[in-house]
Amino acid sequence: MLTPVTDPDSAPFWRYAAQGELRVQACADCGELRFPPRPCCPRCQSFASEWRAMSGQGRVWSYVVPHPPLLPEYAALSPYNVVVVELVEAPHIRLVGNLVSEPGDPLNSLDPHTIRIGARAHFAYDGTTGLPQWVLERP
Repeated sequence: MLTPVTDPDSAPFWRYAAQGELRVQACADCGELRFPPRPCCPRCQSFASEWRAMSGQGRVWSYVVPHPPLLPEYAALSPYNVVVVELVEAPHIRLVGNLVSEPGDPLNSLDPHTIRIGARAHFAYDGTTGLPQWVLERP
């Protein structure tokens, strides 16, 4: 199974995610939110940064259901989805993950036919794999 690849810039993202928090790097000088994390602000070129808590609310921007699975280790979970979710607070920030029925559920727990572009979702974290998950908002 996949596990997060961390570096000094992204390590705080994964540490917060493991605590169930969605935080995004922000420039400590101009306030620009950025993802993926990087050492320098693309807007003002400052090296000062901080991590801001996000609501975890987003919308499905895009998704794919791999057929056949792109990674052999995931064949038993097929069909599963991979989604790109744009954050409500910062639509220019899009995170990749999987939509699941409930936090911690397997990747194939949600029928791929129920996924719609624009659907509201909220951030969850799978403590087993260490990867971001998303759960559809219920009306």
